[in-house]
Amino acid sequence: MAKELKDRYKVVIMGSGPAGLTAALYTARANLEPIVFEGLEAGGQLTLTTDVENFPGFPEGILGPELMDSMRKQAERFGAKCVLGEITEVDFSKKPFRIKTSNNELETDTFIISSGATAKMLGLESEKKLLGRGVSTCATCDGFFFRDQELVVVGGGDSAMEEATFLTKFASKVTIVHRREELRASKIMQDRAFKNEKIHFLWDSVVEEVLGDEKNGVSGVRIKNIKTGKTSTVECQGMFVAIGHQPNTHLFEGQLDMDKDGYLITNDKTSETNIDGVFAAGDVQDKRYRQAITAAGSGCMAAMDAERYLEHHEES
Repeated sequence: MAKELKDRYKVVIMGSGPAGLTAALYTARANLEPIVFEGLEAGGQLTLTTDVENFPGFPEGILGPELMDSMRKQAERFGAKCVLGEITEVDFSKKPFRIKTSNNELETDTFIISSGATAKMLGLESEKKLLGRGVSTCATCDGFFFRDQELVVVGGGDSAMEEATFLTKFASKVTIVHRREELRASKIMQDRAFKNEKIHFLWDSVVEEVLGDEKNGVSGVRIKNIKTGKTSTVECQGMFVAIGHQPNTHLFEGQLDMDKDGYLITNDKTSETNIDGVFAAGDVQDKRYRQAITAAGSGCMAAMDAERYLEHHEES
């Protein structure tokens, strides 16, 4: 049964990852009765992660979906309302702001955007099947699980070199698969990768299939050389896709300031966007760290900024 919605809220939050749910917790505790539109799949990217071992407070680690469920319940305990649904249109041209979803229209005095960023994937069925079971998009999150194992990193930019270099702290060997014969990464990142004895390169190559099963994880990848057409198999226990992220900001084009990659721009050391009363938190404005804990911290910032905004803009 759909939850009954009011016509107007003090706080609307878009996104239900660590940033959105932390913002919901803080605004709910401030008696602002926020509503969270969770999107089509609640919980954000952490729902695709099995073990989370780098979120403070869980010495034995915690499953990603379990962590997000706990954060949701904590926010709801203080009065936040979480609704499974997608915001389809926003109008920031006048106040209160107008919000449309697939089923409702409502107004809000403040709007917190925590819609995240989506990791770009290769688009393989086998990649999708093994995501979280040996296929990953975050070396910082998952590298620890691959101690003394062989890994593949797909990509040729700075993020791929950074991921590969980081993974050599744990892995016995890291093979970078790149579809061109030269890297797009900056020279300093290239030099660092070339000098690392654990890193090897497969040029002019693409991953055709990730081998393995959901029970045992990844066992290798089938590679195709795009110049010769020859295929080969690289044995590995994990594959990291590092071909970039796409911030989920298309809804705000023409209304909010963004950088060249589409990330929302916030004012110095705040969550404020270029429109008063609209705030951004988490990966939607953070291309550097992209961690659950930093997203949660920025969600707290957005909630406190929204609360202070409302204090200074009380309306009947």
